Amino acid sequence: MSSLTFKKGIHPKHAKKQTQNKAIEYVLPEGDVTIMLLQHIGAPCKSLVKPGDLVLVGQKIGDSDSFVSAPVHSTVSGKVKKVAEVLHPSGSKIPAVIIENDGEYKEIDMVVKDPYSMSKEDILSTIREAGVVGMGGAGFPTHIKLNPPNSDQIDHIIINGAECEPYLTSDHRVMLEETDRVVLGLSVILSIFPKAKGVIAIEDNKPDAIKAMEEAVAKFKNTSNLEIAKNMYVARLATKYPQGAEKQLIYSITKREVPSGKLPADAFCIVQNIDTVVAIHRAFFRGRPLMRRIVTVSGENVKNPGNYKVKIGTSFRQVIEHAGGLIDESKKIIAGGPMMGMALFSVDVPIIKTSGAILLLSDDEMHMRDESPCIRCGKCVDACPMNLLPLDLDKFARNNSKEQFVNYKGMNCIECGSCSFVCPSKRHLVQSIRTTRRTIMAERRK
Repeated sequence: MSSLTFKKGIHPKHAKKQTQNKAIEYVLPEGDVTIMLLQHIGAPCKSLVKPGDLVLVGQKIGDSDSFVSAPVHSTVSGKVKKVAEVLHPSGSKIPAVIIENDGEYKEIDMVVKDPYSMSKEDILSTIREAGVVGMGGAGFPTHIKLNPPNSDQIDHIIINGAECEPYLTSDHRVMLEETDRVVLGLSVILSIFPKAKGVIAIEDNKPDAIKAMEEAVAKFKNTSNLEIAKNMYVARLATKYPQGAEKQLIYSITKREVPSGKLPADAFCIVQNIDTVVAIHRAFFRGRPLMRRIVTVSGENVKNPGNYKVKIGTSFRQVIEHAGGLIDESKKIIAGGPMMGMALFSVDVPIIKTSGAILLLSDDEMHMRDESPCIRCGKCVDACPMNLLPLDLDKFARNNSKEQFVNYKGMNCIECGSCSFVCPSKRHLVQSIRTTRRTIMAERRK
């Protein structure tokens, strides 16, 4: 086991004690479920069903002919009530299939497959048909990520168990409770890249997860006759933020830097989230598409913080109620972690494939302060893991100077929030930079 770090990092309060020792609880949806037809980066799906149709658990109800896309599936059995635009957790309106849950959870026939006897094309097709996407936040379709143009040069498959965001512990619990599934999911990926090393990367503030994964890897090596088993190991990483960002993780493991504007595959690496790897396991060894995810519900303003296994399409409101509800009227509810998550405008929105956490923060936790003028102290520059100049990017963003923003490499920002965290003037740096980045990306797609 190795101990590797990258150059920069900050150390926000972990705030994980509320949930890190809470076993995963199952939440069954009550009433209607809302299956968004866009739960990934790429083209939205078109509905394959219409109002009045009866659907089963695991039935594909949305798909697209576009290259960058992934299908969606029903997570309940029941009748389709309508196909309509509804509010997405991001705040935009997206088409969705709304299903009246009959509470019986009748399933389609789930077909188990042996990935080790399948061709690369069939493995990727199975992953696509299961609707597997990156569940660490971005939601990039996994079958595309596992098929880069330079596939024969990939030498590291890195499984991201760093979980460096404060409060979040869902991946931690998965590594403790679904340990063997993580290893088997990794083995499926390695069967596509037999020359690559399979690295399960975990921060050293999770010693129990490190031990559990080391034992699971050792067991797999001792019991499997697959050659790829020899290529697996666990890497212990220093605890710092944003250790779990792809480019920082690659540097920590390989000491390689991903070139500006390039992808991890250009550094001969592929990075996958812990729960994504479990979804790959389920697609083959249980024949199940991606229909659930583990959600951390935490913060001082929720009665029963914990980790919950939630069916896609369940409302945020129901998950919060299952966790005991609010202690006091909450001024801020965040979808995701405090560093990179987004404040929710409503809890009457559905859980999607990338919904990793719901944070219900007290006034003390929010530390809300008004912005002050930039004092050009340079702390944001020191903290930026991408070696950018956040103070200047913020200025360009606020002045709508898009050309200068691009010239100063603003598109390389990973939106980690480190700059905002260290800023003594409490400038909303990452918010302005994020807005400008996404505006530019939208303009480029036109």
